[in-house]
Amino acid sequence: MWLVVMFDLPVVEKVERKAATDFLNGLLNHGFAMSQFSVYMRFCTSQAQVDTLCKKVENTLPLGGKVNVLQFTDKQYERIISYHGQAKQPANKASDQFDLF
Repeated sequence: MWLVVMFDLPVVEKVERKAATDFLNGLLNHGFAMSQFSVYMRFCTSQAQVDTLCKKVENTLPLGGKVNVLQFTDKQYERIISYHGQAKQPANKASDQFDLF
């Protein structure tokens, strides 16, 4: 399962910039990686892990702005169509998280 956090946070005032930076650092500390600016994602091995991470994101929310958290399966992740410029990128591959050897 994949967890995606998308956000649009105010950064006009110094206190808002600090809150946005703290939120971003919290995502990075919880293992999220940047997919695009203001879009971070992480692979999760179970619904319990998704629930735990959602709670951690909720606990670090800044006062202003908008944050959306999406959950989707490996099969749905594999169907993402990506472009870099006008060049279509190869299909996403499901995480090898379960490969032990």
